[in-house]
Amino acid sequence: MEEIRLHGRGGQGVVMCSELIALAALHDGKFSRAFPWFGMARRGAPVTAFVSIGEESEFSRSMIYTPKYVMVLDPRLHRVLPAVTKGLREGGVYIQNTPKQPKEVLPELKLEARLSKIATIDATKYAMEFMGRPIPNIVMLGAFARVTGLITLDSAIKAVKERFPQKLWDKYVRCVKVGYENVSTEVLSSG
Repeated sequence: MEEIRLHGRGGQGVVMCSELIALAALHDGKFSRAFPWFGMARRGAPVTAFVSIGEESEFSRSMIYTPKYVMVLDPRLHRVLPAVTKGLREGGVYIQNTPKQPKEVLPELKLEARLSKIATIDATKYAMEFMGRPIPNIVMLGAFARVTGLITLDSAIKAVKERFPQKLWDKYVRCVKVGYENVSTEVLSSG
């Protein structure tokens, strides 16, 4: 069972990103499930979403407390909410939307275990460039595909096309591809 936890703020597309990851996994022939958790739903409030990919018989509907993968869509959230890394497994993978390089972010994280990879991309910048809106989720989808290998680039594009109207396909596909092609990854250990 592959378990992923996503963190961000309302309005950044955290829930949609989790749904797109799950949909892409389905396109790759895997069983998956995504679900959100948030308090007072309002723009700017912390939002957490979960994705599980694996055998249908292994699934539960509980929150994910010990993910192997954590993805953070807000560039500053790890500072104001250090619990974003809580429970991250030994050999885990951390992906952050930030203009910083992976080695710059690593000392800022409150880690309980050693990571195998840390990756960063300025997803907000690319979202503004291609969509004209600071919503990083589609760029982060491409970065997730590249860093984790849990979903393919083709399946991520299929998920976007399935979920959004055709008039948005060109912009959104460019966002997925730019995320896939421009994410910076630092391998820290074989995990």
